[in-house]
Amino acid sequence: MIVAQLNDFPVAMINFSPFSLLAIAEEKIAQEPENALVLASVLLSLVAIYIASKIGGELCSRINLPPVLGELVGGVIIGVSVLGVLVFPQTGATAEDSLIIAFLERTTDLQPEAAQAVFEAQSEVIIVLSELGVVILLFEIGLESDLKELLRVGPQAAAVAITGVVAPFVAGTGGLYYLFGVPAVPAIFAGAALTATSIGITAKVLAELGRLNSQEGQIIIGAAVIDDVLGIIILAVVASLIKTGNIEVGNILYLVISAAAFLVGTILIGRFLSPFLIGMVKQMNTRGQLLLTALVFAFTLAYIATAIELEAILGAFAAGLVLAETDKRKELEEQVAPVADLVVPVFFVCVGARTDLGVLNPAVPSNREGLILAAFLIVVAIIGKTIAGFTIFGRPDINKLAIGVGLVPRGEVGLVFAGVGSASGALSPATEAAIIVMVILTTFLAPPFLRVVFPEASETETSEQEGT
Repeated sequence: MIVAQLNDFPVAMINFSPFSLLAIAEEKIAQEPENALVLASVLLSLVAIYIASKIGGELCSRINLPPVLGELVGGVIIGVSVLGVLVFPQTGATAEDSLIIAFLERTTDLQPEAAQAVFEAQSEVIIVLSELGVVILLFEIGLESDLKELLRVGPQAAAVAITGVVAPFVAGTGGLYYLFGVPAVPAIFAGAALTATSIGITAKVLAELGRLNSQEGQIIIGAAVIDDVLGIIILAVVASLIKTGNIEVGNILYLVISAAAFLVGTILIGRFLSPFLIGMVKQMNTRGQLLLTALVFAFTLAYIATAIELEAILGAFAAGLVLAETDKRKELEEQVAPVADLVVPVFFVCVGARTDLGVLNPAVPSNREGLILAAFLIVVAIIGKTIAGFTIFGRPDINKLAIGVGLVPRGEVGLVFAGVGSASGALSPATEAAIIVMVILTTFLAPPFLRVVFPEASETETSEQEGT
């Protein structure tokens, strides 16, 4: 065994004495049990994550709410706020706070002095899987987006979308900074989180009401898609600001222009490359050729985005948009779905697990500021999107209120903002919790509000839309 371990050492170490080499080899061998326990702790973490995501998702699905909300709530339950099964050093937790580490100490030979090292290594692996999850999520969102549809809905959807992004962003950022004294970068990030719109939630409610193919429904869906594109650009810019710590106007303009140029340039260049990629895939005979080629393309663009100080998710989203224009789109969506099912829940559950809702406990005087921030964000989130519907002029026949309310739910897109902000360390616990509460409440409130302002279509209208 020792001879096998010695083969792993560099040639330069041959000048060491035999005793030195023996000591180093024995030290490396001694680390093997600890490495095995890191793997064991990661496996237990994934068991907890998947159980929490499925239970939460199933419960929400049965009450007509998006499963992703259940994944978030499941994360809150197993995280620092409730059970302490999945906790992270970034929140100030130690090995003693983790039920997974405590379970390992009882069921294996993990020693207390090694527990902290195992805990930190396990957390790093889970965080990397979480970040991979959000990259896959944005790649999947890009695949599901339709550039032609964006162009088809025309200026009305664009006007609604731009207003629905600018109004909450300006009001949220300005209010947090000037009224509540929140530092500039966290204020900008929280304002950016207000720009998101969940297409999936609104589309499902519109379909249930038989209004998906109505004028209002088409404008809502088109505006929501544009919101997502603008929101992802804003997220990339804000995340880059966090890295540089620089909020000069010139730097912001540079990041906005570079993000937009990267997205547009990637799409244009990708259209020339995609036929080559698809042609190469068709010549392959090995298993997984389409999926792996697509992931290579997505990860390459994600790396390029990171290398030019943007966010990896922007590159993944651009890759999805490019491949969505190919004849392999449906097949690729089907193949990416199982990969997303494997890693995306890790992201959403970790967002919930890292969120300490205890900072919103009104019984603690110091927490009341966080509650006020949450209330402010909720009001801005609802009003900022609702007024967007009234930017359509000269169309008295359109239900403008319904259009605005249809853009209110933040859903999974808002959680992406919260997760990236949490991972960056830019948000205070109170601000992070306030964003999470805003996402949850807007997602819960929007469907019933939409049913109130948007009466159900008649059976004839519904059957006509189902037939289209």
